[in-house]
Amino acid sequence: MTLAIAEPIMDANTFEYGGARVRAHCRHLATVVTLRGEIDGLNADRIGEYIGRFVLEQTNLVLDMNDVTHFASAGISLLHGLDEACRAAGAEWTLVASPAVIELLGDGTEPMFSTARTVHAALHNLADDIASRRRLVLPLIKKSA
Repeated sequence: MTLAIAEPIMDANTFEYGGARVRAHCRHLATVVTLRGEIDGLNADRIGEYIGRFVLEQTNLVLDMNDVTHFASAGISLLHGLDEACRAAGAEWTLVASPAVIELLGDGTEPMFSTARTVHAALHNLADDIASRRRLVLPLIKKSA
């Protein structure tokens, strides 16, 4: 058995883990982690560890899996681990899923995770959530001043 080792490819911000490419970049509203390729039992744990580096306290994260072509059941553990890490850090996260990911997660009426169709939509939803919280808190601040 060969271990999936992270190797930089193309640029210093993109890594390959046994058939999957991972890239993270910071945006104003969230860190966007993009996965491409195949997620399977050989690379899911290592990818989860890598993504975990970007789970920061009170920082939003968008996991863009729109270009994942194969998603094995080990990937579900990856998503649950990310969900637990984000909850522990008080961070919100959103999943942008490809058809392969949606097929395995199912299209039930009650989604397991917060989802969006695109990264743009996920960032837009985060901006709306922040604006809503500010509108709720502002009257409380004015009353105490």
